Amino acid sequence: MIPNWDINILIDTCYFTIHEVTVKYHIYVQILLAILVLYIIFKKSDKSYGKLTTEAQKKAMEAWNPLPLVENCPKMLHTDIVDKKIGKYIFVNNIKCLHAGSFNFLGLLENKLAEELAVRAVKKYGIGSCGPRGFYGTVDVHLHLEEELARFMGVQDAIVYSYGFSTIASAIPAYAKRLDVIFADESVNFSIQKGLDASRSKVVYFEHNNVQHLEELLKEQALIDAKNKKKSRKVRKFLIVEGIYLKTGDVCVLPELLELKHKYKLRLFIDESISFGTLGRTGHGITEHFDIPIENVDLIMCSMENSLASIGGFCVGSTYIVEHQRLSGLGYCFSASLPPLLTVAAIINLKDINQNPFTVHKLQKNCEILDNCLNRSELITDNFIINGDSDSPLRHLVYKYEDADEVLDHIVLFCQQEGVALVKPEYLKEDKLPRDKSIRISIMSTFTTSDIKQIVNTIERAIKNI
Repeated sequence: MIPNWDINILIDTCYFTIHEVTVKYHIYVQILLAILVLYIIFKKSDKSYGKLTTEAQKKAMEAWNPLPLVENCPKMLHTDIVDKKIGKYIFVNNIKCLHAGSFNFLGLLENKLAEELAVRAVKKYGIGSCGPRGFYGTVDVHLHLEEELARFMGVQDAIVYSYGFSTIASAIPAYAKRLDVIFADESVNFSIQKGLDASRSKVVYFEHNNVQHLEELLKEQALIDAKNKKKSRKVRKFLIVEGIYLKTGDVCVLPELLELKHKYKLRLFIDESISFGTLGRTGHGITEHFDIPIENVDLIMCSMENSLASIGGFCVGSTYIVEHQRLSGLGYCFSASLPPLLTVAAIINLKDINQNPFTVHKLQKNCEILDNCLNRSELITDNFIINGDSDSPLRHLVYKYEDADEVLDHIVLFCQQEGVALVKPEYLKEDKLPRDKSIRISIMSTFTTSDIKQIVNTIERAIKNI
């Protein structure tokens, strides 16, 4: 048995031995590092290292193929030039063309009274406020327009945005949040898609205008909710559609959608950017078209850049719902308010629609004429189909095969040279929902029967010319 004092001596001896060895190696490492630093500092660089000969430089330059700063620009960036006022006729590259690619469905872009009062508004209010509605951007004409819109649509309240795209993209995330579920048609436009992204909700797409598929998805969601009833009480469900779909020209099947809305307790939002001013006996939109009380729709969103021939957008509904957007609609809270001159133009054009329903009737008659001409024409072949309802002011000529871009570009160029301006819709890569390559044919109330026949006949000749 070793005495305690011997153990302590042994431990102390080992400690000092290890310490001496550690200090010694530390010194060696520090000396090596110092030598390495001095070597790096005083080492002469080899200037010839990596230097190419003149011949090698020449070969490298010839073989160099620089990558582009951006991807190839789409053809739409190399646009045609319109150098005069846009209306029923436009001058494209100095060629006078009948404008069959416009959203100016009621022809109010040429409303003389709206032009005159807009000029007066510039003299009174200036060009714009350069500030949001909540920060000294609200002008009396904004409030007047909201009152007129609410009265025209027969609802409690309306809210006006300064940009049509942001109206829809802001209204959706103002209500739908992360835990919610949104059911949307797979053909919804890009502004709705951006609103769905901003909401961070679970998004479920159903087949275009397919009510049966929508109900199947709703039943699946009901089964999920039944498994966790406590969680499902916090989940709100939304249904988002368009009155007339921009990508297809189809009218939504609102009566069937309302049945599902009430059955599965959905909140229904409708984008009426195309259907406002074009559907219904007096242009009130999809609800009037089907003779359905507007109170059945929770929120109607609409761009004023089509039938109202102005800029901006609006939402209408109950006061409880609309007022929420004044603090939650990002496009309303943080965007400069709508310029007064454009607000005045929208007010005058809205009054024109209200006081002259004949303009709406004339547009609807032209839609019927276009449908008859298309059905009698030679456009519907093995290669082409016509999309869109007979009540829609826009139709799509769809080419079925892979070389659609080349064929459709040829048709548009041929028609333009023959005096008819058409549009081949272009879509961003971010727009991932299915869409067909097509030519959009738009109708205005100012067109005559001969104008519509000219459009169809010109397209026929373009197809034969391929």
